[in-house]
Amino acid sequence: MPELRHGRWKGKTDGTPWMQRTLIKWFRHTSLYLPYFCMGWIVPFYMLFRHEGYLAAYRFYRKRFCMGRIKAFIYVYYNHFRFGQVIIDRFAAYAGHRFEFKVEGGEIFDTLENGKKGFIQISSHVGNYELAGYSLIPRHKSFHALVYEGETKTIMESRSRIFASHKVNMIPISGDMSHIFLLNKALLQGEIVSMPGDRIFGSPRSIGCSFFGETAKFPLGPFAMAEKMELPSIAVFVMKEKRKTYTIYVRSLKGETSTDICSSFAEELEKTVRKYPEQWFNYYDFWM
Repeated sequence: MPELRHGRWKGKTDGTPWMQRTLIKWFRHTSLYLPYFCMGWIVPFYMLFRHEGYLAAYRFYRKRFCMGRIKAFIYVYYNHFRFGQVIIDRFAAYAGHRFEFKVEGGEIFDTLENGKKGFIQISSHVGNYELAGYSLIPRHKSFHALVYEGETKTIMESRSRIFASHKVNMIPISGDMSHIFLLNKALLQGEIVSMPGDRIFGSPRSIGCSFFGETAKFPLGPFAMAEKMELPSIAVFVMKEKRKTYTIYVRSLKGETSTDICSSFAEELEKTVRKYPEQWFNYYDFWM
């Protein structure tokens, strides 16, 4: 599960390295039915002791979807349960489990990947974006993913092991902002850069865009980079459908200015969240 600090997203997966290694070993010898079943019993305790995240989700369903109190509470439970499944799926992938993927808009990715220019792939904290790195694999370009550096060694090593065979290079967010240089270099070389578009990490600079009828803060970085370098950008959402099935949505982002590109991203993100309301995993007050 996610961690919060002072009402903001901390960005680190719960659990000690030992616990995470144990999960990976366990998943090598079990199906996903049992951990899913266990998650159903764990969620109420998590909601009780991580009350701040629960309230943020509850307000989200009450205000953005106009749900009544009981329905909103049910959706908060379903949302936490779904997020638990997503985390389980990540560790199951580290352990060697395979998932099925249906891709909508794959031709958009293929066209850009076959071109000479680099492009920016913008992610969000809905669904299970990390699994895109195991399925949406470039054939001609290298993929450079901006990641949070505070994750445990177990998670970072597991990601690196799988990503290495898929031409994915992880670039941790650094305090001295050197990751910006690495991202720019990759784009100038005609490669792919993946950046989160709904979390403000590293730089405090943000941009306000309409989202669910109100202005929300989005990180300026990916949108300003697309504008400055005059490169195409896409949004990618990886949404859970069934036990081992996901749908990957690839959407072109429109506009030439950072504001326009951000607005296009916010629009696509809202469409996705409205279709999969239980897979919105931002457990803090997202709006300005």
